[in-house]
Amino acid sequence: MIIDAHQHFWRYGTEKHAWIDDEMSSIRRDFLPSDLKPLYEENGVTGCIAVQADQTLKENDFLLEQARKHDFIKGIIGWVDLRSNELKSDLDYYAQYPRIKGYRHIVQAETDPLFLLRKEFLRGIAELQKRDLVYEILVFPHQLLAVLEFVKHFPHITFVLDHMAKPYIKQGFFESWALLMREIGQIENVNCKVSGLITEADYQNWTEQEMVPYFDLVLESFGTRRILYGSDWPVCLVAGEYKEVLALAKNFADKLSANEQVDFFYNNAQRIYNLKN
Repeated sequence: MIIDAHQHFWRYGTEKHAWIDDEMSSIRRDFLPSDLKPLYEENGVTGCIAVQADQTLKENDFLLEQARKHDFIKGIIGWVDLRSNELKSDLDYYAQYPRIKGYRHIVQAETDPLFLLRKEFLRGIAELQKRDLVYEILVFPHQLLAVLEFVKHFPHITFVLDHMAKPYIKQGFFESWALLMREIGQIENVNCKVSGLITEADYQNWTEQEMVPYFDLVLESFGTRRILYGSDWPVCLVAGEYKEVLALAKNFADKLSANEQVDFFYNNAQRIYNLKN
């Protein structure tokens, strides 16, 4: 059994998805559950966590609509404005939908290096912590210093670090990323998705060998109970097929025991997102 802990759906819009640049033009189209389900059937994936790709409340409604129609969508990571005065009422509204497991903000796009530490944002995370909701951290490596300080403010929330903080694999950047990931890994309420690596390497010429140090560092830092598999479909398609992403994860998991592999591919996601089926 496999839970894919990170994938997206969207109806493509030029403005809404402006982050899909010319180099990624192959994914400038709609991606819906009907596109993903055959891949899951082919690769033995039993369910997924659908993650927001647009920072609007309408995105939550769109993902909820997909989940109502497709029961393989086991959970949703949505979006709310965590700095808004309307935050509590927004969270109250979406609390009626247990499929929403938590929220994230696209911090990687913020130019303020201390965005995570601003008073208004911290107040929003405190509200998520009160409600036992997950917060997913989407950052680049140069933002990890702020992440390290940020997560220490909230010992009772479940954090999930997306895409291993998107290491600069193409540039060969490793040591500083590794140093901070080790520090963050010591904080026990932070989990890490093993996902999104091939799109941080050269799209056309990445190799499994260059990924290995990054996989190993995350395993060393977070252990087998706080890592979980994610594909980052359909973004991954700019650099490879779904089966290639899953094969990378399976090759990484070969060094784990049988029970640890079940944790990585299934149990950890079940526990972290409190999945009911």
